[in-house]
Amino acid sequence: MRLTLSVFLLALPLAAWAQTSLESGAPRASEPATPLTLKAAQELALGANPELSAAGRELEAREATIVQAQTRPNPEFSTLIEDTRRETRTTTLQLSQPIELGGKRAARIGAAERGRDAASLELEAKRAEIRSAVTAAFFDVLVAQERLRLAQASVELAQRATGAASRRVTAGKVSPVEETRARVAEAGVRIESTLAASELATARKRLAGIWGNSSPRFERAEGDPESLPPLPALADLNMHLATSPNLLRARIEVERRQALAKVERSQRIPDLTVSLGAKRNEELGRDQAILGVSIPIPVFNRNQGNLLEALHRTDKARDELAAAGTRLSNELALAHERLNTARQEVALLQRDILPGAQSAYDAATKGFELGKFSFLEVLDAQRTSFQAKSQYLRALAEAHRSAAEIDRILGTASTQSITAPTATQQ
Repeated sequence: MRLTLSVFLLALPLAAWAQTSLESGAPRASEPATPLTLKAAQELALGANPELSAAGRELEAREATIVQAQTRPNPEFSTLIEDTRRETRTTTLQLSQPIELGGKRAARIGAAERGRDAASLELEAKRAEIRSAVTAAFFDVLVAQERLRLAQASVELAQRATGAASRRVTAGKVSPVEETRARVAEAGVRIESTLAASELATARKRLAGIWGNSSPRFERAEGDPESLPPLPALADLNMHLATSPNLLRARIEVERRQALAKVERSQRIPDLTVSLGAKRNEELGRDQAILGVSIPIPVFNRNQGNLLEALHRTDKARDELAAAGTRLSNELALAHERLNTARQEVALLQRDILPGAQSAYDAATKGFELGKFSFLEVLDAQRTSFQAKSQYLRALAEAHRSAAEIDRILGTASTQSITAPTATQQ
């Protein structure tokens, strides 16, 4: 019974601590219930994303390591009493101060500062990642809204086609099979509308989840998905790659490893300990001053293993820097190519395919109502028009995702800050 009560009493402060930890986590976003713009979405994410908050905490922790690295060794006070008899007792009081040699403190501070720089670049890279994720998710919502609107318009058109087929069957101009086909086509379009609504709900949750909300409150995303991102020259993008947080972070890691190797090298030089004290000899009735100097003799332990490990990890960091440069360059080239392809696809759809598909569908619908075309021709034209518009929306979404990926790699807020598209890139 005592054991059970003790466990229960112990669980109470643990539960209170857990509740306090949850409440003191990353701040939750105050998401408005009004239409949401891209700028507002990015501000929400940058202010309340838990991963970004964790990166900020890491930077604060790294700042604390610099404070600790700047401290010097504490002095040591010791006392020694020889003999328990007062008449023959000898009492020694001694103060010892270790003195660091070999530049240990400077090397320690340098390593801590490089760790702080790495954490700062990690925070910048995380900000770029969050901005990219918000941009991609925001335009996914915009495209999903357009797709739902397209699906709902298709349902209305399918209802019109079904009504026309029903009237022609009633008039005895076509077979009842035509009306059945129209109703089947309308059911298929309704399924597309349901899928579009589900896709929009998923996109909204994905966007709101970036700033920590499981249930989105915003009314709708407000923006123009047809406003394509610019296409900077690949050479200009590669010039900015050298200053991207991801690549700078890999370079700082090399410098941090070099600083840690310097710390381990400084550990090979032993520290000096200076002692000052007094000794009271009761039997002789006099005090004696004590001065001492001690230093370890590095015969067996010269910190050779730790130094060798630090040097190997420095070589590893250099290899990782080379690999990061190659990887980021390839990712940048692929994202640039996807953006270029998506822009060309959008231009082709806008110029040739969408107007032709819409014109064919309008002509087929009007001709069917006048009895010039069969319903199969109307159905085929409707399906072609819907597929073309869906392809157009997918191309728009791919263009915005590719631009967001470029921004993530470069760590920029927008590719527009690099260069505007030239006439040949339009």
